This record gives sequence, structure tokens and C-alpha cells, in this order.
Amino acid sequence: GVGLTAAVTSDPDTRERRLEAGAMVLADRGLVCVDEFDKMGENDRVAIHEAMEQQTVTIAKAGIHASLNARCSVLAAANPVYGQYDRKRRIQDNIGLPDSLLSRFDLLFIVLDQIDPEIDRKIAAHVIRGHRYRSTHGQSGHDSDYDDDDDSDDEDVGRAGDNHESSRKQSIWQRSTHMVQQQEYTRLDTYEDPDPHSNDSLQHDFLRKYLHFAKTRMKPVLTEGARECIANRYAEMRSRQDERTLPITARSLETVIRLATAHAKARLSNVVEAEPDCTVAMDILGFALYHDNEHNVAGSKSEKRSAEVSETEAEDDSSSEEDSSPSKRQRLDQEEQGEPSSTPPSSLSASREKLKTQVWDELEKQDGELALDQVCADVSDRNMIMEAVQELVDEEKLMLSDEILYQL
Repeated sequence: GVGLTAAVTSDPDTRERRLEAGAMVLADRGLVCVDEFDKMGENDRVAIHEAMEQQTVTIAKAGIHASLNARCSVLAAANPVYGQYDRKRRIQDNIGLPDSLLSRFDLLFIVLDQIDPEIDRKIAAHVIRGHRYRSTHGQSGHDSDYDDDDDSDDEDVGRAGDNHESSRKQSIWQRSTHMVQQQEYTRLDTYEDPDPHSNDSLQHDFLRKYLHFAKTRMKPVLTEGARECIANRYAEMRSRQDERTLPITARSLETVIRLATAHAKARLSNVVEAEPDCTVAMDILGFALYHDNEHNVAGSKSEKRSAEVSETEAEDDSSSEEDSSPSKRQRLDQEEQGEPSSTPPSSLSASREKLKTQVWDELEKQDGELALDQVCADVSDRNMIMEAVQELVDEEKLMLSDEILYQL
């Protein structure tokens, strides 16, 4: 085959040499998706360096000299070299690609198969729901949501009149038939969402037009505040890097500029500002490098809902059940006797933050892996240790599996 870049082939009829474009050249001004990127051939691996760095493909074979444009984004998926990601090794050691090629990617996300009953149920429900419907072609088990959405849309339009058809064309929202009902997993039936379209998705035609308008009409420029913010955050990331993360180079600056410019285009602005464009760009890059998402300014609605539901459940549990921990009983007895509580809320939060730091330091000393019962062995209050560990797990900094903590 031609491959990703380009190749000189021979015409089977005339025996003449001709130039055929590869996937990256055909995807000029677009997006190319590559699966099994780690199994790429050596020739393509050498040729893709120029395409990702210079956005061009140069051919000089069989008397043909040409330079083809390959101005496209690359979305690649690869498997670890050992079949399973080894947390004790560096990212470069787990991915069978040279460092010179990895450094040309703006963002690198590690997708781990974590054991989470809630997420596993959602994935299973999505797959089963895909096999539950049967299309007009007589095939079941569609992998794409778009095919089913289009079929349902066509049926609705065929049944309705001209007025309904015109109203559907004017609407930019569509309801997916594969939307998992959140009441099956969480108690969100009492949650009143102010946004009526929170569970809907945008129409494909509208989304194409919006992206085309943002890419062609918007030409954002960096402000002085944005340049200062990028320079300061880049210096902080350079001082924070270690051997467990990818190296922070000058290409990371171009990554931040591209992400900030894309965010400004998405909000239809001709100016790249420090807030929110540069902040969001640094959050995305920080999450890809350190799994750190604590400064995310665009919190998801599902996280807010889950937080509200967890607070409600905590209040219900505290009012209906009696806590059996000795420390809380002691505080309640002191309050009944009129004595002041020995541990105010401010000191509790400070102690929890101190425990989180201690847990993190102990895991770093043990190469990111430690048994749960060995964490903070010098601290007698195991309940507070578990609360600190749970907060780190919720922040996606640690993972707990089979009573063993792993540092992410």
C-alpha cells in the first residue's frame, strides 16, 4: 500500500511511474486517525517525522520530485509493548516508539483499564444497547451511534408533517438513542437541571458548520497577558518535570499556543487571553503529563451532580445511622458535657492535607506501589488515613486495586 505519507507506484496498464498520496496527504486540512500505531513499518516511521514536523511530504524517486502538503492533525492509538501497561516503567519504555516521534505529539494520554463497577456497568449497558436495536438493513449490533441516530431521525421525519420537519431542521439539538439513563446508576431523579439540553447532543450539520466557521473566520492573536502567563507556567512545568514524565521541551510551548488558540476559536474570539484560554490549555497539558486536573475551570456537570448527590447521601446517612468511630463518639460526649471539641474543622482539614502529603511521599519512596495497610503505619487513626487516600483516588492521583495503592 501507499502508507501514511506518499509513494511512487507503477501503473499496471501503461507501466508508467506515478505518484500516489498517502493517508496524511489526503487528510490535508483535516484529521487522520491511525490505529495500531506501534505496528507501523520502518519506512513510514522515518517518513512521518517530516510530515509531523514540517507539515509536508517530500518525494524524490524515479525522477519524480515533489513536495506535498500534509497539514493535518494526527490522532493515534497504540498498545504497550508488554501487552499491559507497567506502572514501574517510564512512559517511553512502555510505548515501543522512538522519543523523537513521541515528542512530536502535543498530548499523550495513558488509558488504563481500571476496575470501577460504575464505569463497567455503563460500558456494558452501552454495548448491550447497541445490540438491542435492529436497523432497516437487517443487521444488529451497530458500533456507531450516528447510524442509529440517523435511522431514528429519518423515521421521525417520515411520520411527521412538513411543519414538524421544518422545526426539526431549525433545531440544533438531537437526543441520542444510546443515552444511558443516569437513574440506573445514581440517585439523580430528584436533581433539577436548569439546562433542558444537558443530555442532548448537537446536530451533526450544525457542528460541522460551527467548526468550519471557527476555523476559517477566527484568527486569534496572543495578548501580552497571555504571553506572560504561558512563559510563567512553562517555567513552572520545567522545574516540576522528573524521569517519570515526558520531557518538557520548547515544543511544549508550541503545544500550549496551539491549544490556547483552538480554545479561543471555539468560543469565537479573535484574541487569545490568559483567562480562560491559556488556563484551559495548561490544564489539559498538565493532565496529560501529571494527571493533575485540580485547576480545571470548566467542571463537568456530571461531577457537580455526583458531588451534590454524595453530599445528600452523606447527610441522610449521618441522620439515620449512628457513627461507631471512637473519635466521633468522644467528640459527641464532649459536646454533651459542655466541653469544647478537641479537633475543630480547620485542624481536621489541615491534618488531612498533611496525611495526603505523607501518603504521596511514601509512595514515591516505594516506586509508586505500596500496600494499603503499610501506608502511614505510624498514624493510629486509620479512618483519617482512609479519608486522605480516598481523596487522592478521587483526584485521580492514586489508584486502589486489591488493597494495593498505585501512584498515577
